Amino acid sequence: MSTNPPSPAPENSPAGAPQAKKPETPGKSVLATTPPRPTAPPAQSQPAMQVAPLHGPWAAPSLFGNRWAGPARPASRATVVAVLVAALVAALSVPLDRSGVGWLVTAIAGVAALIVARVVPDQAPQRGPAPLVHRNLHTVSKFRFFWAATTVALLGVGTFRAAGWLFFLCLCTAVVTGALAVAGGRSLRAMIVAVLMAPVAGFRALPWVRRGLTAARQGGGGKGLRIAATVAVSVALLVVFGSLFASADAAFADLIDRAVPDFDGVTAVRWVFVFVVTAFVLGGAAYLRAAPPDLTGLERPGKRRVARLEWAVPLTLLVLLFAMFVAVQLTVLFGGSEHVLDTEGLTYAEYARGGFWQLLIATGLTLAVLAGAARWAPRETTTDRVLIRVVLGALAVLTLVIVASATHRMDLYADTYGLTRLRLLVALCELWLGLVFVLILVAGVRLTGLWLPRVVVGTAVLALLGLAGANPDRLIADHNVSRFEQTGRIDTYYLSTLSADAVPALDRLSGTNRDCALAPIDADLRADRDDWRGWNLGRYQARDLLIHDPPHQPGDTCPGSYDLY
Repeated sequence: MSTNPPSPAPENSPAGAPQAKKPETPGKSVLATTPPRPTAPPAQSQPAMQVAPLHGPWAAPSLFGNRWAGPARPASRATVVAVLVAALVAALSVPLDRSGVGWLVTAIAGVAALIVARVVPDQAPQRGPAPLVHRNLHTVSKFRFFWAATTVALLGVGTFRAAGWLFFLCLCTAVVTGALAVAGGRSLRAMIVAVLMAPVAGFRALPWVRRGLTAARQGGGGKGLRIAATVAVSVALLVVFGSLFASADAAFADLIDRAVPDFDGVTAVRWVFVFVVTAFVLGGAAYLRAAPPDLTGLERPGKRRVARLEWAVPLTLLVLLFAMFVAVQLTVLFGGSEHVLDTEGLTYAEYARGGFWQLLIATGLTLAVLAGAARWAPRETTTDRVLIRVVLGALAVLTLVIVASATHRMDLYADTYGLTRLRLLVALCELWLGLVFVLILVAGVRLTGLWLPRVVVGTAVLALLGLAGANPDRLIADHNVSRFEQTGRIDTYYLSTLSADAVPALDRLSGTNRDCALAPIDADLRADRDDWRGWNLGRYQARDLLIHDPPHQPGDTCPGSYDLY
């Protein structure tokens, strides 16, 4: 009797294991299986397992995407406390109506708060699993330290200079440099986006700080009560002993009166306003430092290029036009007073003032042309690179000649009609544009300009700080007094509108001219005293000088404003 041979045991099955018999299928071997478990569902019906990511915890999806997702964790206790303390210092220190040392104190307190928020670790317990992978936070560029230092220096100008217009320019510039210090940015587009992100960061920081306050209350235990008790005891001791000392000594009482402002409704509103604004600004800055935006996508050079003739022909024609202007108009550009006097119907005002503004506009437009050509001109071949260097270099050099001409015109105009704030500012602007064209020439030789936008903005900030160091109101007064000693013409009305910084220079005048120039300034200084928040070196020196030799009230014989035109 014949029997079928036993089926071979499947691979990896133990020897002697019972084998289930199944009908043989062509091309398949019969496999040994165990009876299925009753509770196991079929493999086809099992849903796909959702594996939790092990790279977090990440922040919730943001409107800004991965470019600026925001911090994953709420604001730390140190961040919240540092921001609130700095805002309180600002509320007590900032004089909104003038420049003064209070602005510098606020700047230092703000920088200290951001350092604390960055350095002090978060003491809150970690919720959930510890992250296995950390986000690659962008390294802090050394240029950010430069922006931070210039921000403090710009706000510190109010400690030394009394000119309100100068401090306003410094304050506006400090907003830009402060945004660059916390958000970064290398290219022009990235820097613009960084500045625009600053107010947005303030609003995004509100829920972040609120979550930090909630976490601090939940995990703080009795620390908050102990801190409040410490503050209350400190304030009580200062009030009690300060009142006793003030009642015992008149000099100390006067010092307390100067240090502590009069409290009324206006003061309370001002304190609340400054506190809220400062907390908003510093909260946004801490938010940006906790989760810096990724601006690398805005810092890549432009990929779109135009054909060689499409950019070379227009710019070559522009270079020829500039060359013709410089060559044919040499007399107009550098003729000076001889050309003005020899040309019929041409006054100094028409020659210097009108021509200056036209040349200034031409200089600014040339900057835009050079920026566009540098971005879109091809540079793959040696011919392209040589053409870029020659055409753009020639245009920059010819523009430098126009810059020199415009500066010469303004210098001639100031010598003839006197120096004013506007004339000084536009002359400084023209000199800065000349420096920018020199930097463009350097970038053109190297054919790399990634460093150029930050350096250009940095030189503008340094130019403003240099102007503040030169003491512009005193410089203007010195120039006009020296011109008066040579020509006998002076506009005391305009000089009386300068700030207290000009008092040492105006003190060189004598008689009626001195009284006309210094009496309005002296009246303002006497009527509006400074407390410690508004202490200013320029006003202090002016008061010290005028108190020893006060001017007399002038009559109606003060020189008019005929020299302004």
